[in-house]
Parts: sequence; structure tokens; C-alpha cells
Amino acid sequence: MFSPKTNCAPRFVPSMTLVDDLRTFPGLQEGLRCLLALATISLFGCASLSGGSSARSVRVMSYNIQYGHEGLDSVAAVIRAERPDIVGLQEVDVHWSARSNFVDQAAALSKATGMEYRFARIYQLPGGDPSKPPREFGVALLSRYPVISFINREITRLSTQDSVAKPALMPGLLDATVNVNGRRVRFLNVHLDYRVNPSVRETQVAEILSFVGKETLLTILTGDLNASPDAVELQPLFVALHDTWKAGVPGLTFSAAKPEKKIDYVLVSDGLCRTKSVIPRVYASDHFPLVVDLTIGKC
Repeated sequence: MFSPKTNCAPRFVPSMTLVDDLRTFPGLQEGLRCLLALATISLFGCASLSGGSSARSVRVMSYNIQYGHEGLDSVAAVIRAERPDIVGLQEVDVHWSARSNFVDQAAALSKATGMEYRFARIYQLPGGDPSKPPREFGVALLSRYPVISFINREITRLSTQDSVAKPALMPGLLDATVNVNGRRVRFLNVHLDYRVNPSVRETQVAEILSFVGKETLLTILTGDLNASPDAVELQPLFVALHDTWKAGVPGLTFSAAKPEKKIDYVLVSDGLCRTKSVIPRVYASDHFPLVVDLTIGKC
């Protein structure tokens, strides 16, 4: 077991919005996909062990796991059921505290899913025992594809670990390059400031865009942006990158107990096209995951 919880199978909850697949029943959905592929003599089929069904397809998940509060094995079960190729995780504990049994959650989820991982800390604090690893909290990447490069970039944050903190540069913007079937894809993962005042988020968005720049690589950004799609501070991000959620559908991801907000995103550059986006209604965190199937090429 990865966390103090003992009854950790993910709980399915009734859908609050209409989605365009049977994701509540992943086994049935996968079977129907294969039947459809055979009926249409699809060139893509279901032979791949990962979610992407061809060399030009990739399945991406963004998931705030709430430090495995509902049991880290529940989180692992959700990821395995959805079969993403690349996952951006937020609120990941690495030897952080008793709330997660001081487990390295990034390494544990990597082992449980058979995926490569990279961890980008936001906070690093000394442990009570100098012989033990430091306490860390941040975001992580899981990938079925080889990770070519990785850097933990700094953006402005208002620390939650210091009651008199002022906005300052801190790490926690995960920036990686992944080899997706011979194509280099840039992958960013971030957790933006949660406060009602948008000023820190506004600065964070500007800094992220400065890193993206005039990027020629295919780019995916996942994250808990802690703001709705109409938030003024997010608009520059939506100019540079495209939201993959379906227009006109609420896409509520928070809270899992009472979905009222869309604050979790998968954003992509030109050259990546959404073929499907779903929100599995599973209770393994206080957020629902967001899963997006992408195709490399012109939309």
C-alpha cells in the first residue's frame, strides 16, 4: 500500500456532465473501440498497449492527486485504467510528511504504472532526521515515451510555507522534452497560485509564456491553473496555446465531491489536434483527472 488508506479502489461517482464516451466503464469502452476499429478496417486498431493507438496519436492526462489523500494505489489504478501515454501530476509528495507516510510518490507511481518519471519540486525542506532525504512537494511527469531532457524552471510563487512570504521566484515549472515515436514533444506541467487575487497567477502566466516563446516544437501544457476559462489572467495563455476541452461543455474537474469548477487543463500548440477529451468520474482525489486524446498533424 502506498498510503495510510486501506480501502483504496477508486470509487466511481455519477457523472455531473455529459461526456462523449463510456469512460466510467474503461473496459467496456476499450472493447467498443476495438470492435469499431475492426468494423471500419481502421489502420490504427487497438494493438498498442498505451492509450495512443498509432504513431501519430498520444493520450495525455492532467491530474491533481491531492498527495494521494484517498490512497496512492487508487491514483495508480485510475492511471492504469485510463492508459495515458503522458501524465502531468500536481500536488505530489516526496518524503514530505506523515500525511503520505513519507513516501516518494513520484517514484511509487512510476513503479505502479511502468512509466518513466521526473519530479519538479516546488518546496524542499529539511527533515527532522538529517540522515533522511529532504521533504519535497511539487509536480511530476509520468511517460511511456523516453524523456530526452528535463529542467525544473522557476516562476513567481507566494509560498504557503512562510506566513510572511512575498512573491518570489521558486521552482516548480516542469519542462521536459519527450520522444513520441520519433517526434520531439515539449511537455510542461504546472500548478498555479490558488488565491482569489489573480496577481500572482497573472505573473506566472507571463513567465510561462516567456519560456514557451516562439517554440517550434510541438508543445503540451498540463496543469491545475486554479482559475476558470474566462479568468482574465489566463487569456494570454489561451492565445498562445489551445484548450483541448470541448467548447460549450462545462468540463468540471473540481471538486470531485461536488464538481463546480473547471480549473484543470491540457493545452496544446498548433500541430496537435484533439480527437477526444473526457473527465473520468472517479474519486481518488479531490480533483477529477482530465484525459485527452491527441493526434499529431494539422487539425
